Amino acid sequence: MTAPPDITAIQAAWRLIQPHVHYTPLMHSRLLDAHTGARIGFKCENLQRVGAFKARGACNAVFSLSDAEARNGVATHSSGNHGAALAMAAAQRGMAAHIVMPEGVPGVKREAVAAYGARIIDCEPTLAAREAALEALVGETGAQAVHPYKDPRVIAGQGTVALEILEQMPELEVLVVPVGGGGLLSGVALAVKALRPEVEVVAAEPAGADDAFRSFGLGELQPQTNPQTIADGLRAGLGEINFGIIQRHVDTILTVEESSIIEAMRLQWTRLKSVVEPSGAVSFAALLEHRERFAGRQVACVISGGNVDIDRLPWHAQ
Repeated sequence: MTAPPDITAIQAAWRLIQPHVHYTPLMHSRLLDAHTGARIGFKCENLQRVGAFKARGACNAVFSLSDAEARNGVATHSSGNHGAALAMAAAQRGMAAHIVMPEGVPGVKREAVAAYGARIIDCEPTLAAREAALEALVGETGAQAVHPYKDPRVIAGQGTVALEILEQMPELEVLVVPVGGGGLLSGVALAVKALRPEVEVVAAEPAGADDAFRSFGLGELQPQTNPQTIADGLRAGLGEINFGIIQRHVDTILTVEESSIIEAMRLQWTRLKSVVEPSGAVSFAALLEHRERFAGRQVACVISGGNVDIDRLPWHAQ
């Protein structure tokens, strides 16, 4: 297994990607503080380039490549945000990008990938199909594979979110991060525990896609099987390299029900006036569903993305 990054790699990533990504705001809402009993800072990665934190890891991976490595472009599989981020970064560097996408991803995410000129390869909506298609694509093109969450360069890039939060909220006591494949969570946890080990790192995961929760509890990586959640960005199975970091640096993992995700999303749209996708609402959903754990504390919630089809908003069906 490839060695994970350390705090030096995360700090180097921050310096490398700063010309290419946004330093996103940390927003507050007195109403949502009162609603939860916590003092919350919302890290708005939905306002990041391509509408998601994925821009950080993708830019670090792309701009870390040598000219020889970059010659044949980059390739990945993605449910949307990482694909758009890699396509954006590759376009900035003048490289080709090849993106394997499962059937059924939101149209807004597919359109974002295409808008940056990437080649899209369709596959069945399973992790096995995605990984098989990526392997075949790399063999065909010679492109550099940039895995959406297992690549150490991606993990280091995602960890830069934490560096900004620690600057923006020095009184931070708890950081809540959504988890799917684990790229964001592992990078953030590495950074936080290296710089502020007293800060509690909490992961939030949909109950219908709870492989990280099960793996953390059993101390052994568990498969993701038939995930059922509106948080499409969190359906991927936890990576081995990510799980090792999470075991060492994450304090706990909480699961949340679909109703809590929808409530969190609705509150963030109406009270923060911020467009948040279901995956991006999962961290705040953890505060709503587990209020007693966070009451009276200084909490940062990462809003991981804001790419959502307006005509598929979950409360339309209610």
